Amino acid sequence: MTRRRPVRSATADEMLATLGRLTDRAREGAERQKARVELAEALQRSMLPAELPTVPGLRVAARYTPARNGLDIGGDWFDGFFLPDGSLGFSIGDVQGHDVEAAAFMGQIRIGLRAVATATTDPGEVLRRANELLLSVDHGLFATCSFLRYDPATGALQSARAGHVPAVWATSGGEGGIVADEAGVPLGILPGEVYPVANRRLSEGSAFVLLTDGVVEGPSYPIEAGLDAVAELVRAAVREGTDVGELASQVMGTAALTDHTDDAAVLVLLHEPS
Repeated sequence: MTRRRPVRSATADEMLATLGRLTDRAREGAERQKARVELAEALQRSMLPAELPTVPGLRVAARYTPARNGLDIGGDWFDGFFLPDGSLGFSIGDVQGHDVEAAAFMGQIRIGLRAVATATTDPGEVLRRANELLLSVDHGLFATCSFLRYDPATGALQSARAGHVPAVWATSGGEGGIVADEAGVPLGILPGEVYPVANRRLSEGSAFVLLTDGVVEGPSYPIEAGLDAVAELVRAAVREGTDVGELASQVMGTAALTDHTDDAAVLVLLHEPS
């Protein structure tokens, strides 16, 4: 018969020593994660434009809010720049995934869209070429995106979407709603994808609002409810003559209703009455 060795109970000092080692390990892990979060957020913000273009009669404002939960940061962006023909190009989007990798990939897409737009100002063609560019580098990530061209001479808006959240619009006369245009699939998924272009006009006193899903969708808040809330808010703000910066902040405030865990971005174009 084999005699079992008696099990020795750990002493209080040994237990405290073990607890101390585990605590130190947990603290180091938390500090590393905090550093990665701070790096991702710094990288994200450094890649967003410091200024957005404006022309007489058009006011533009944007807002960005990082995610509430740790590494859920880095995927959203907005941008605005002059196109070769004197019109203005605007983009907003959301990269699949988070952390530093998503922030870096976001920067590549944003710059890629600018580069493509030097060769063509058609929003659908911009997205088509950007899609092929992303597929060629085989990064393994994809992104939803909206690209918009504004002609200051005519007030014409041309837009195309790659699986992105629809825009919201409103006029000073009280009309408005959710833009019901057709969208292609997100960038970086299918080769040869075509992105339909929608045409409209930004009339005096009207607004056109682009956003990411972190603004209007959350764990217990459906995107339809979020878009309806933003549409009603934008109609009221435009009717009351709200400043473009304040309007952008109000739209971003909708994210508080969603209990969102994702980052969020808003881009507002407002045509001021002459």
